[in-house]
Amino acid sequence: MLFRSQLAGQTALITGGSKGIGLAVAHRLAAEGVKLHLAARDHAALDAAALALCSAHGADVTVHACDLSVRGAAETLAAACGAQVDLLINNAGAIPTGGISEVDADAWRLGWDLKVYGAIDLTRQIYAHMKTRKSGVIVNVIGLFTARPARYIAGATANAALHAFTRAMGGPSKDDGIRVVGVNPGWIRTERMIGMLRAQAAKRFGDASRWEELVQGQPAPGEPEHVADVVVFLASARAAHVSGTMINVDGGASARGGL
Repeated sequence: MLFRSQLAGQTALITGGSKGIGLAVAHRLAAEGVKLHLAARDHAALDAAALALCSAHGADVTVHACDLSVRGAAETLAAACGAQVDLLINNAGAIPTGGISEVDADAWRLGWDLKVYGAIDLTRQIYAHMKTRKSGVIVNVIGLFTARPARYIAGATANAALHAFTRAMGGPSKDDGIRVVGVNPGWIRTERMIGMLRAQAAKRFGDASRWEELVQGQPAPGEPEHVADVVVFLASARAAHVSGTMINVDGGASARGGL
């Protein structure tokens, strides 16, 4: 049984909320009685997620089909729901793999516009509403892949930027009654992560089905729910004295030097 988070009746905005980790967070929060706003680019996927959440939990779900990589989208999304938001989960991101010669300028900028600037722009908007109320929690779902950037240079550099952003925000934010924290997933069994590994395996071995060889010697990939449980804890009053820091959810992989 899940611990009771004391989140019932609050409202959460989850970006990248239609699939993977974002959807797992939505299910965990819905089970706690949290009202949900889900944002993602795929309207059909959002509708399917909302239907699943309503069926499983009787959840109160509003969906927002938007592309946070587009300038002004964060402001539009915040105008639609920002005044209601108690919990902001910045989870959207899709940065391509590859080294410096493989990720061109357009792909690099597009990936950063969504994951880095999308999170920063939306945080700026939602933070202003939270500051007025003197309460709120912002959880940035970032990632651990900064130690071996050659294979994921654009993503690793983006993660490093969001690590710094979380620390920079999370100290002084307590003066405004707001906590800012981060979660760093390792290998997690999401559609996107498996797709990235399959692409790497196809390039390295000529066989996408050999993707599991890329993570040999490491703990088995975790499930989205493993990350979601940590997000819910950090969002809850049980983590009231936690801000400006991050928790790794990787089965110990980073402690082995594998990330």
